[in-house]
Amino acid sequence: MTGGPHEDLHREIERTRQDLGDTVAALAAKADLKARAKAGLAATGTRIGTAAKRPRTLAAAAGVAAAGTAVWLLRRR
Repeated sequence: MTGGPHEDLHREIERTRQDLGDTVAALAAKADLKARAKAGLAATGTRIGTAAKRPRTLAAAAGVAAAGTAVWLLRRR
């Protein structure tokens, strides 16, 4: 047997608070463009470092990085 309707209500409120907190955190992460840009640049840097061992792959990675930078700059306008 449960503690009654009040206990059920308190559990539901707590679940709703948790869901709302998760949603706010997800939205904040999406809105943090600076952090997203840094993460993208770090990933590109890793790919370029790996590609440096293979010249054709390095050229392709440099092209992707240049294109990504161009898109980023255009979106800033």
